[in-house]
Amino acid sequence: MEKRIRDLYLAMSEFDRGRPDLIQHFTKVHAYAALIAECEGLDVHTCEILQAAALVHDIAIPLCDQKYGSHPGPLQEQEGPALVRSLLSDMDFTETEINRICTLVGEHHTLSPIDGIDHQILLEADFLVNCFSHSNPRDSLEHTLRHVIATATGKRLFTAMFGLEE
Repeated sequence: MEKRIRDLYLAMSEFDRGRPDLIQHFTKVHAYAALIAECEGLDVHTCEILQAAALVHDIAIPLCDQKYGSHPGPLQEQEGPALVRSLLSDMDFTETEINRICTLVGEHHTLSPIDGIDHQILLEADFLVNCFSHSNPRDSLEHTLRHVIATATGKRLFTAMFGLEE
């Protein structure tokens, strides 16, 4: 794991202090995103930016809960990029990298249009974790497999995890 990713992981753990649910979630999304990206052959730099986005993708949940009383996807996408920019501005990320990470966070619940393979993989990793933690019914899982999961590795993981056929 690259130093920047380690530092960001620890910073997000502090950011979500006292919220093991959020820390567990971003840990799992990060792990799946990194695995899918590597298996799909993404270059090292794109993998690192994707991993950063996976770690911070739900950064707006505490703010949304406080400000709005809940944290639906559109509000997370609206509030997240500014929080990400603030967190990353003190870290070793370039402005271009921060912009891409903010874009991914601002789209991590947006299914269409897909803005690059990193966006697709972030969606898939988040769906892998959320479908399990929300105990999605079989018909919902099958719909997700047909309409959301697009990478070969994502399909392999999703079908294995939920016992589905492609």
